[in-house]
Amino acid sequence: MSEPGPQAGLTAPGAAPRQPARLELLVRSEDGESFETREIASPAAYLQLRPQRLPDDQWELAQLPSGVPGTKKYVLKSRRAENYLQLDEEERFLWQQMDGRVSMQDIAVAYVMRYGSFDFEKIPQLIRKLLLADLLTLRPMSRLRDILARNRRNPAARAMEAGIHAIERLNVSSRRWNDLFERIHRWGGWLLFTPAAVIGLIVLTAFGTRALVHLWNDLGAISSALGHHAIVAIIALKLAFFLTVALHQLVHALACVHYGRRVKEVGFIVHHLVVPTFYADVTDLFMASRRARVVNALAGPTVHLVLGMLGVIWANALGPGLLQACVAASAVLQLQSFIVCIYPFSFLEMDGYHVLEDAVGMPRLSQESSQFMRGTFLKRLALGRFRRQEVVYLAYFTLSLLSVMAFVGLNAWLILSAKHA
Repeated sequence: MSEPGPQAGLTAPGAAPRQPARLELLVRSEDGESFETREIASPAAYLQLRPQRLPDDQWELAQLPSGVPGTKKYVLKSRRAENYLQLDEEERFLWQQMDGRVSMQDIAVAYVMRYGSFDFEKIPQLIRKLLLADLLTLRPMSRLRDILARNRRNPAARAMEAGIHAIERLNVSSRRWNDLFERIHRWGGWLLFTPAAVIGLIVLTAFGTRALVHLWNDLGAISSALGHHAIVAIIALKLAFFLTVALHQLVHALACVHYGRRVKEVGFIVHHLVVPTFYADVTDLFMASRRARVVNALAGPTVHLVLGMLGVIWANALGPGLLQACVAASAVLQLQSFIVCIYPFSFLEMDGYHVLEDAVGMPRLSQESSQFMRGTFLKRLALGRFRRQEVVYLAYFTLSLLSVMAFVGLNAWLILSAKHA
């Protein structure tokens, strides 16, 4: 899921205002002969950069003799600059991940799944060493940013990049909210992670499903009311959904502190340059158990399920009119959001997808399955033989493709049903 400068950060109640954390990267300049310092305002943006190592013919890796049993050391050479770096086994693993196709965040997940723990300084330190040795470049996650960066001599490209840069400056973040989340957890937030909360969710879902069936019979009247007040309905739906995104992130943060980990940062960002959204950096959960990561991933989407079920129950109790139509439409939007967040087979790297990644132990499942289908799938099909990992790729890609087609078809059917109701 960005670079840029100072902004007024969020502060916890009672805390003094503080600027958000910033990262400074040493990046090779456009002329290829010097370096420039580039500042990134938030770790959320930093984690989306893609490290790109030199082409394979421009570097060399050799293992060094080791006098300590069970340890391995390597030397990495840049053939272009004649620079040498010594790497340990973990750094060598990280180097192998830096192919320019995956983000810092994906690399960190791969590291955790390989070694079972995570040193938050390991990757930044290695990045700095590789940049200084001219063995690495950092590419933006966005393909548009990548294209603009390669065409900076074009005035139009520079103007567009400046505009994107200005949008990204809207990132507002703070590292001072963890204490507040811990207090909310002590004041009752822990109840969300008890068996009683699970039972309550099941009961609510049962009543909500019943109300949803009743509302289906009034689909025509609801659609008509929305159509007569389209602008008001759209504004109300967007505002309500925007607020629920903040609640989604709040519950993620509470799940993080529930398992004794620290919320590193919370903030507001314009995601993909279009969608304004909140975020909570809960990467400290990598230091917790798999159960903690799964509960955290499920906790956020459950917010949409609860709000959706409450919405359909409320809408079913209301009489026909604009209020009922808005509440019902908002509830359906929440239920769709729950499904999108929780369902892993959709090519979207949402909460459910991360649970699947953790379950199969393949941190780049989406990217690698797409690469497999574009690359070696036909060769493997001709041989009639697939490795276990390739079977997982094929299953994920096929299920995701069928799911996207079914989702589009279902929404088309709902629209047609509403028109004819």
